[in-house]
Amino acid sequence: MFGHLILWGVVFAVMVIAELASMQLVSIWFAAGALASFIVALCGLGMGMQMFVFVVVSVILLTATRPLLKKFRVGKTQPTNIDLDIGKTAVVIETVNNSADAGRARLNGVDWKAVSSDGSVIPEGSIVKIDDIKGTKLFVTLTKETINN
Repeated sequence: MFGHLILWGVVFAVMVIAELASMQLVSIWFAAGALASFIVALCGLGMGMQMFVFVVVSVILLTATRPLLKKFRVGKTQPTNIDLDIGKTAVVIETVNNSADAGRARLNGVDWKAVSSDGSVIPEGSIVKIDDIKGTKLFVTLTKETINN
């Protein structure tokens, strides 16, 4: 019995240390299962019951709390100010033609791949409004203005 207590104590300690090192809520449930098995071992129940308690407690805690905790976890996102450019205007520097997969626009001195939001062809030199930005593409619509070359 003393050996079982040491086993569950070591498993508990290793799981807690692993959790503290990762802070990813990966092994905390197994630490709780090991603690429950330690208590079962103190009561004098056999190794089969100890293993059963370890598995059941770990699985129940994992399935019950993991989905809840995922809602509160903050994903690693890199905030940008790209949304500030939506609604601004840009100059078409290469005719925008979705069917030919062609088109570039200059926004704040930077050249971007441009895609027509409504599918229309937009000639070079036109002023366009930025409707959306996805990745490295500007989704644009033609305004009434054009630049005279």
